[in-house]
Amino acid sequence: MDRKDLLGIKDLSKEEILEVLDTAKEMKKILNGEKYSQILKGKTVVTIFFEPSTRTRLSFEMAAKYLGAHYGNIEVATSSVAKGESLIDTIRTVEMMKADVIIPRHNMSGAPHLMAKYTDASIINAGDGINEHPTQALLDMMTIREKKESFEGLKVAIIGDIMHSRVARSNIWGLKKMGAEVRVAGPSTLMPPQIEKMGVKTYYNVEEAIKDADVVMGLRIQLERQKSGLFPSIDEYREYFGINKERMKLAKADAILMHPGPINRNIEVTSEAANAEYSAIEEQVTNGVAVRMALLKILCERRN
Repeated sequence: MDRKDLLGIKDLSKEEILEVLDTAKEMKKILNGEKYSQILKGKTVVTIFFEPSTRTRLSFEMAAKYLGAHYGNIEVATSSVAKGESLIDTIRTVEMMKADVIIPRHNMSGAPHLMAKYTDASIINAGDGINEHPTQALLDMMTIREKKESFEGLKVAIIGDIMHSRVARSNIWGLKKMGAEVRVAGPSTLMPPQIEKMGVKTYYNVEEAIKDADVVMGLRIQLERQKSGLFPSIDEYREYFGINKERMKLAKADAILMHPGPINRNIEVTSEAANAEYSAIEEQVTNGVAVRMALLKILCERRN
């Protein structure tokens, strides 16, 4: 992995993905140990989130600090962005303060790609519009790898709002490269046109999608988009596409349940299923820190 930035899974090779996952495995030892290292001593990491986040932003902060880096965060609402400063000027300003890695989340697809062209700092895409969320896909793949060891031939069912999900897109790119079979299921109004061209199997019946799956992954229903009337009601979505213990029985006996969070409990996933022994949802959060530690290490080593 000799690139300056991590902008998406689509551009990564299988070998690069494996390098991140292997490094994350080593980083998890630090995370589960003294949570202290000097690997990034002298490096500066800055996050700038134009959209709300709990897990992603905090895990990047924890990852930087656990590896001994200086860390800063720009609160967009109280920054010069609110005064009309352009995206490029903001990034250039942060670079002039000697940031080594800048981690943006933006509601515009392609924003991190634009930033990367105007800075020598390394950019890690923390989510751009409905395009990609590469670090989420990497932590999801790490979680699957811990549970299943190999991706080859795994059946992964992704359920929910595929249309607006950058998580779904990144996972499809990554899991397909690793040899998994990917199924997507959801209401027809939440399914992108010609999604099959990405190499996935499409279902509009959740039971069919989950049957014999090794991994079942729920997605957040983006309630802020319900003004568009993309499905009649939350109750109807829950009835036809909600993941519960009965539907999980259709998957393989050793199947795992995942969700990128935050969960709208008892809509996408029932609390009973989310808290069951096959749920890996909380482990995904821990692995998110390990993966982001790995990416910071790899990119900073390349910068050296």
